[in-house]
Amino acid sequence: MSTKTRSLGDVLQEFSQHRRLMQEELHKVIVGQDDVLEQIFAAIFTRGHCLLVGVPGLAKTLIVSTLARILDISFKRIQFTPDLMPSDITGTNVLEEDEAGRRNFRFVEGPIFTNILLADEINRTPPKTQAALLQAMQEREVTVGKSTYNLPEPFFTIATQNPIEQEGTYPLPEAQLDRFMFNIKVDYPTLDEEERILASTTRSEKPEVRKVLSGRAIVNLQKLVASVAVSEYIVKYVASLVRATRPKDSSAPDYVKDLVDWGAGPRAGQFLIQGGKAIAAMDGRFSVALDDVRKIAVPVLRHRISTNFQAQAQGLTTEGVIEKLLAQVPEPEIPKFER
Repeated sequence: MSTKTRSLGDVLQEFSQHRRLMQEELHKVIVGQDDVLEQIFAAIFTRGHCLLVGVPGLAKTLIVSTLARILDISFKRIQFTPDLMPSDITGTNVLEEDEAGRRNFRFVEGPIFTNILLADEINRTPPKTQAALLQAMQEREVTVGKSTYNLPEPFFTIATQNPIEQEGTYPLPEAQLDRFMFNIKVDYPTLDEEERILASTTRSEKPEVRKVLSGRAIVNLQKLVASVAVSEYIVKYVASLVRATRPKDSSAPDYVKDLVDWGAGPRAGQFLIQGGKAIAAMDGRFSVALDDVRKIAVPVLRHRISTNFQAQAQGLTTEGVIEKLLAQVPEPEIPKFER
């Protein structure tokens, strides 16, 4: 049966099955971390980028490298260090001489020309090098000298960051953080998960994973997710939620006005809706529900809200602010139609 003659429900069910297959293959190597995997999937299917934050040894790099193995697309890893230069990421022009003695510049692509880019320990390199990712992440192109080069499709950056060691690090500026769709917290495993990790990783045999999706299939699924329906009801709720994070907005609660320095911008609302579309599509649904938005609110908003010293003194974290807002921001009224 051709794609054109299949119903939308069939396409969505197939999408949901692909997502389950991806998770099953990843779980051959990765124990637990279901929320982390779901958020990474949501970013991939909405052309987004992820920042994975967690202490060393929680399999952040392993998650990304295994994901690359189950997707039939190119993958490159950059270990960010203090001496890394922008050209080490983007590439550079090399002067070459041909057989006739003529000299010409030839562009040599850097590792950013890939489908999945793993930016390992991104906060260990200076801001000048961090900024080399800005254009690529936003515009999906790279400018070197006077020439601009398009990046392959699909393209997404997954960066990792260690929240403990701050010596010798360069905190990501707000403009760079805002390019990431999700700030994903990778937490410690449960006792049962840790026992399974110890049992599986200390054996000699290594699990084999199989490829699930091609690059073209991912691009097609991205188009499918983009076409998921979003009602005016969802748009109003997202706008209210984002505006409530801003201390100078009249709709913000008193604790936001007192404890938050700055809140989320419009891009947060865009990512909430796009992420909600991905969650709905991966569940086989073609319309976004409020629970889809709430499910991804913390990873979308946690790096877009800055609390002040008073909040820290009270023990209120950014996640705590978001959870309070999710509990208190009212759902929009559904207009009543007269018969």
